[in-house]
Formats: sequence, structure tokens, C-alpha cells
Amino acid sequence: MADIVSNHKARRDYHILETVEAGIVLRGTEVKSLRAGRGQISDAFGRVEKDEAWLYNAHIDEYSHGNLQNHAPKAPRKLLLHKAEIRKLLGHVSVKGHVLVPLAFYWKNGRVKVALAVGKSKQKYDKREDLKRRESEREVKRAAMSRLKKR
Repeated sequence: MADIVSNHKARRDYHILETVEAGIVLRGTEVKSLRAGRGQISDAFGRVEKDEAWLYNAHIDEYSHGNLQNHAPKAPRKLLLHKAEIRKLLGHVSVKGHVLVPLAFYWKNGRVKVALAVGKSKQKYDKREDLKRRESEREVKRAAMSRLKKR
């Protein structure tokens, strides 16, 4: 499954606690625009309201060959989940500091799906620890490669 659009900021800014796959209600011009890879979800977030899940701030560009019936780029979009899944997400999100974050849009059986995650905000020191860990892993790889090249 190749991602149409992915949210790289989500894994940097949040500890991902749980992920769920959701369908999304889209109009024809939105699907055509996504098929062209024209969208971004780095500022998007999810919310549960009145037993329905919604995705806000997901930007899907207007379709270039659309007409007056073209879609609004930042319109709220309904997420398709079972009631039990919505209740479970509501339980997670009701905890202070937990949010619903979209990780990616992708194709599955000809339909657009959303990888939705429950995330907990990382503190600044958590982000620094991640950077230090990645840097140390790079140094280990560099050292191993330099040993291999000397042979």
C-alpha cells in the first residue's frame, strides 16, 4: 500500500499509542485530486462529535479540471468507523493530552483510507532524546561502513 499523502510531523510530535484504519467520505473531485497526489495532512486532526468521527484541516487541493461544483479544500470530512471503534477512540481522546492524528491517506481496494492514530504529545526533551538516538545510530552505521571499506 503506497501512501497518497503522509503526515511526517505526527511521529515526530506525538507518541503513537494506537492506530486504526478508517474510511473517509469524499466527493469525486477530491478523489481525483488525491489520485494526482495533491493534498497535505500535516496540520490535520480528528475529533469525535455526536457519535461521529470527523477529520479537520486536511487540505485536498481543488481539482484542476473541476467546475463550479468543485470541493472546498479544507472542508471537514466524515470518517467511516464502526460504533464500537468510535466509542473506543472517544475513550482514548477523553484522556488529557491525547489527540486523534491522521498518519496517512492510502488506497485499499480502490478506496481512500485514512490511518488514524491516537497520539500523546511529546515534550521538548522527548524530541531531543529521539534526535540523540538517531544520531548515535547513524554514527554506529558510519563506523561499521568505514570498517568494511578498510578491508
